[in-house]
Amino acid sequence: MSTLNLDSISPTETVEIENGLSLVPRLRLNITVYPSSQVVSKPIDEWKMKQTLIDFLKNSLSDPVTVPEEDLKIRRVRDLKKRKRDDPVASGTIFIRDLGFLRKTSRKGEEDEEKSVEEVEKKFSDWRRYIVEKMDGIELNLEGVKFKLNVAVPESDDFKAMKKGWEEFYAFGNRGFSRSGKQETDTIILRGVPSRWFAEPRVSSKPSMLVTHTIFSTFGKIRNLNVAEDDDPGKDANDDDGDLVSGLHCKIVVQFEKHKDFYNTFKAFCGRSLHKEGSKLKADYEVAWDKDGFFRNLRNQTQEDSSRARETTTYPRQQQHYSRFSSDEAPRKRFKE
Repeated sequence: MSTLNLDSISPTETVEIENGLSLVPRLRLNITVYPSSQVVSKPIDEWKMKQTLIDFLKNSLSDPVTVPEEDLKIRRVRDLKKRKRDDPVASGTIFIRDLGFLRKTSRKGEEDEEKSVEEVEKKFSDWRRYIVEKMDGIELNLEGVKFKLNVAVPESDDFKAMKKGWEEFYAFGNRGFSRSGKQETDTIILRGVPSRWFAEPRVSSKPSMLVTHTIFSTFGKIRNLNVAEDDDPGKDANDDDGDLVSGLHCKIVVQFEKHKDFYNTFKAFCGRSLHKEGSKLKADYEVAWDKDGFFRNLRNQTQEDSSRARETTTYPRQQQHYSRFSSDEAPRKRFKE
């Protein structure tokens, strides 16, 4: 199986991977809505808030941006009596997926290509900063009530910020050394991706270790892999979408043999959405790097469970009592204290 060449991928290019999956570029903005006055008598109108933001993006920027209503998520505070004085009245997410005007148009040679990627990265970064500066702090008027908008790029979508985070963590943290003596992160964590996209077709809707391994092997050699169902995809994942039924997300943890493969994989997933050929859905997952030693902790937990299981082999009643649990539930429900 060939490995993807990600050294010359710009932030506006689609990355094609295995099983009809692709990583589609987009800009994600987190928005928070505060009332300009401390007195708010009723919840905001979500539809009117969406239309106001859509009109702003289309008419108030140097390069007009068109955002479909389904790419703008607004979650309002429904019970204002429980809201504290300084709390927002709504929050949400804007996904800007049409980035065609930022893409480069030609590739003449390797040197020109490398240079053009750097130029596109800078253009994208400048444009993203411009969008945030234009939107952050603006005042919106909805039916005579004024609101203030806070806008920010989530840290998980800012590759440079994430890279700085893991470099500082391993530079100053007391974590184990690799064989070369240099501390480097090598594990990526994805949450909120559709389980069925990583399942064996016509066999099961649950994520498959084999299918997931095949998909991520295109990014590099894998050392460890863990796939599990995930009912909590994260506060910013699109868990309210009709095409993503609750309980059908999965969490994927991949440890690569080489830091470079982790680096390129993380860069590819950062600032993109996952798309399946033939589906209208674009899955806006959460991506993170492992700072807690996921596989080390998993091994320790497995060893503890095995030790505890051996200690109870002389208690057949207890074993029979807990035999009704599935193997997936056993590690966390086998014994009561």
